[in-house]
Amino acid sequence: MTATDQRFREFKMPDVGEGLTEAEILKWYVTEGDTVTDGQVVCEVETAKAAVELPIPYDGVVHELRFGEGTTVDVGTVIIAVDTDPGAGPAEAPAAAPEAAEQAAEGGEEGRKAVLVGYGAAPSSTKRRARKAQPGTAAANGAQAAVQAELNGRAVPEPAAAPVSRETPAATAATEPAAAGRPLAKPPVRKLAKDLGIDLASVVPSGPDGIITREDVHAAAAPAPAAVPEFDVAPAPAAPAPAPEAVTAARETRVPIKGVRKATAQAMVHSAFTAPHVTEFITVDVTRTMKLVQELKQDPDMAGVRVNPLLLVAKAFLVAIRRHPEINASWDEENQEIVRKDYVNLGIAAATPRGLIVPNIKDAGAKTLPQLAESLGELVATAREGRTSPADMAGGTVTITNVGVFGVDTGTPILNPGESAILAFGAVKEQPWVHKGKVKPRQVTTLALSFDHRLVDGELGSKVLADTAAVLERPKRLITWA
Repeated sequence: MTATDQRFREFKMPDVGEGLTEAEILKWYVTEGDTVTDGQVVCEVETAKAAVELPIPYDGVVHELRFGEGTTVDVGTVIIAVDTDPGAGPAEAPAAAPEAAEQAAEGGEEGRKAVLVGYGAAPSSTKRRARKAQPGTAAANGAQAAVQAELNGRAVPEPAAAPVSRETPAATAATEPAAAGRPLAKPPVRKLAKDLGIDLASVVPSGPDGIITREDVHAAAAPAPAAVPEFDVAPAPAAPAPAPEAVTAARETRVPIKGVRKATAQAMVHSAFTAPHVTEFITVDVTRTMKLVQELKQDPDMAGVRVNPLLLVAKAFLVAIRRHPEINASWDEENQEIVRKDYVNLGIAAATPRGLIVPNIKDAGAKTLPQLAESLGELVATAREGRTSPADMAGGTVTITNVGVFGVDTGTPILNPGESAILAFGAVKEQPWVHKGKVKPRQVTTLALSFDHRLVDGELGSKVLADTAAVLERPKRLITWA
């Protein structure tokens, strides 16, 4: 390693999650020339799972930011260079690669053209392979010299007189482009023109360097439109209306699919077409649960934590899973095994400005109600701030999605990949309900449970959904069943 390599340290985009291949640079916290220290956060990146802040592992001065904000960078690509010895003065640029230096020295401008793609301006964007003339054909040799001289920008020398010789058909075809006054065309195109009775001299060429193409011959052979009588004056054509596609495109906005949105789309498609989904519904009177929510808000043991209906729905779901632990499992396709789990990592679907993410509460089934409320509050707050780490979204077993906050009654949620069940909690509304033999206004909601039918049959799924509803209908069962 040279002194320059030791001085300028390059920091590459790390894999901040499990198997991630790229990340988008959301924001730089430093600019070129800023002093940084080991462990200082220099930028924020968004992976397919979450937004993550990256610390720099060097002390020094920012020498170069390789990418701007909003750029998606592959893992392992250098994103920032740091001068770790700024007091040493300007450093020499690294030497060019031996191969590049050798090619550059082979002839000035021509050497550079061989090294850099697109360096300089070519005389023509389309090149044709030079045709070989028959030996001894001076006309062909003179034509080739004229073409080469024209490409090189030199004057065309006067061709020397050549003796008349008898040429074979092949030699004639080879010298066709150089024949004076003859249109340029390949032999197949000449044959086509002959078969159609078309004089190539009357065809307008459209190919590169004035070559007549097959399309040109067909266009010349097409029948001319019928002549319009002199006394019949045609009206002036109206201005063409813009194409419907152009009008529609002008009113559309295209947003690149990347980051969390891209990962969510891929996961949902994979889940929908891999796990056979079954969804069941139940409508339940949650009037007692809503009263309990208000009571818990006044309970000193719940001080400092957020109490809402989602908290009790989560607790009811966890109780139902404890009563029917077979639902808490995953399908191992590779080993052809069902993996039953003795822990519940409860995912909570959270809508964020970057899209839908599903962080989970680790060992949620072992938490008390105050602990569950605290974990739920932290999870939601972190997700809304875009600070959820990839570890917080890994290892989920079941999920709850609260569609009720949007005023939606219910839905058919798609399983989070690798999980066995997802519960949708709909809006709580006051509705007429038969209670103790009389129709009364009650607080009612609808629950929907989607489950993987490879793991969960209809009986098991129905029992879990029914028990969740039973706890919400009579919250005292939290004491007797928990």
